[in-house]
Amino acid sequence: MTMALTAQPGAREGVGPLLRDWRLRRRLSQMDLALDVGVSPRHLSFVETGRSRPSPGVLQALADRLAVPLRERNRLLLAAGFAPRFTERKLDEVGMQRARESLARMLKAHEPYPALVLDRAWNVVMANRPAQAWVALLPDSLTQPVLNVFRASLHPEGLAPLTENLDDWARYLIRTLRRAVEIDPSPVLVALEREGSAFPAVARLKASAARDGAVPDGVLVPCTLSMPSGRLSMFTTLTTFGTPLDITLEELCVELFYPADDATEALLRAAGASND
Repeated sequence: MTMALTAQPGAREGVGPLLRDWRLRRRLSQMDLALDVGVSPRHLSFVETGRSRPSPGVLQALADRLAVPLRERNRLLLAAGFAPRFTERKLDEVGMQRARESLARMLKAHEPYPALVLDRAWNVVMANRPAQAWVALLPDSLTQPVLNVFRASLHPEGLAPLTENLDDWARYLIRTLRRAVEIDPSPVLVALEREGSAFPAVARLKASAARDGAVPDGVLVPCTLSMPSGRLSMFTTLTTFGTPLDITLEELCVELFYPADDATEALLRAAGASND
């Protein structure tokens, strides 16, 4: 078991400015946050200005209300002079066996449809066989040392040239990433957003944003790919662990792809049958 040592830089920062930063990100006044948590506005003001140090209980209540990720909660605890409380285990550790096995079962059960386990930066942690077939189409430069779904989807040497509705799909991906940065502006996500802004597909969206107000038809935005096996149109769902107390588990999500039309379902099922 390892603690989240990446949170240690918080020990050199005051807990007050960190809390104030999170409060402003959530667009809450001192009064609203204090009333929601059950502390006096004066005490919260003293905490933010460094005149008072919050107890671990108050700090936890504030973090709950502000929806602070576990990784950043350790940073807050360290900044306040307390030991970090949340572990960051590797997925292959013994204590993570149940979670790892559950993820593997979920991926296997979803076949013949593609499924991925992603970390908070959209790096692929696990993939089922249909998803691995997609990976085989990518150059080594996009799969090593780690495959990033956001990068692989929008990079001109990745899936972008194969995506028929690239503008709609890129717009969805950028919007999702920006929302993630707003919730948790960690350096890794900020860097990924900056990198993505330089991709031609994203630059084109920026250039056409002012004159293109069209909304795609249907109830979901699919990802439509012209693959060697045929045309695939799919939508996705994202699933996360409930009530995680480990940083690794909190930051994982499962992305499941589903066929958006009968032709795609037939192609995926035929490919799955040929691999059995």
